[in-house]
Amino acid sequence: MSALAVRTGAVNLGQGFPDVDGPPEVIAAAVHALESGANQYAPGIGVPALRQAIARHQQRHYGISLDPDTQVVVTTGCTEAIAGALLGLVDPGDEVVVLEPYYDSYVAMIQMAGGVRRPVTLRAPDFRLDVEELRAAVTDRTRFVLVNSPHNPTGTVLTREELTAIAELAVEHDLVVITDEVYEHLVFTGHEHVPMATLPGMAERTLTLSSAGKSYSFTGWKVGWATGPAELVGPVLAAKQWLTFTSGAPLQPAVATALDELPDWPAALAAELEEKRDLLCNGLDTVGLTGRPPSGTYFATSDISHLGWPDAMSFCLALPERAGVVAIPTQPFYDDPDAGRQLVRWAFCKQRPVIEEALRRLASADLTYR
Repeated sequence: MSALAVRTGAVNLGQGFPDVDGPPEVIAAAVHALESGANQYAPGIGVPALRQAIARHQQRHYGISLDPDTQVVVTTGCTEAIAGALLGLVDPGDEVVVLEPYYDSYVAMIQMAGGVRRPVTLRAPDFRLDVEELRAAVTDRTRFVLVNSPHNPTGTVLTREELTAIAELAVEHDLVVITDEVYEHLVFTGHEHVPMATLPGMAERTLTLSSAGKSYSFTGWKVGWATGPAELVGPVLAAKQWLTFTSGAPLQPAVATALDELPDWPAALAAELEEKRDLLCNGLDTVGLTGRPPSGTYFATSDISHLGWPDAMSFCLALPERAGVVAIPTQPFYDDPDAGRQLVRWAFCKQRPVIEEALRRLASADLTYR
């Protein structure tokens, strides 16, 4: 879809990355590291300064105590943390319960590990977890639950009650929970991010994944991490050895600076994103692309079924030519494409004039199927 945006000159509300940089102090820290000689291989587990900063971040925000030498591993973005977790922990034939729609790398990594995906669908329009459907997905071959909250692509933030239901099921069946919390700080008014590892019985069975890319608007730096018990973190490190080995030597100290010296910056980013969410969702309402305002992340979804299109894929492929705007169909994020056939994802992590121009173009276009 981004290639379509470039070719047509469309406004890109498809791909989920900001169009502004993160804090200048962090960029300056990266430049300092570059100029100070941090240009060779970093330790595979991550530089000590960043591992210690991640441990302090988890303690400061959530009261989670970690040993930075055995319970933290730095990865090449959260995507490598996902890959390392699944390749390092999942044995062939293991079942992984996963909430759908899901980030697309989940499917590839579960397949590469030889695992079996057991989807549980968050259904439109409210995308809430059906606890009975979750229970029905667990069999005697289930070993893992893969959770993403705040959730891409729906923008749902799972409630404490929903997460507790997952936790109780994990304890009951002796499951490990791999929790992708990459949008942990991008939560809007009236909602709360509850880390899975803070729930009763979960610290010893939860592997938490996150990154600096979303929280500090440095998606291109690809600095992520996995935290949890040493027996879960160790396999991630072992898999990482054969994925990237190491990366980001001058960027890791800069991310440590962000976590230690600018702990409140993500909250300000979330407040700004909440305003942009309202701008986008109100504008989409005006042009007949109504959707539920998300509780977190920087994605919103619309149901286009009333416009007559066969599916969201055909709508999104036509939209750059029809309206000069790019969005993403959610069909590829489901095992059953029919479940997301009429849903479209929009990214609002863009500057306000970009969102306003996209809305102007959508308002001027005929969006019905013909």
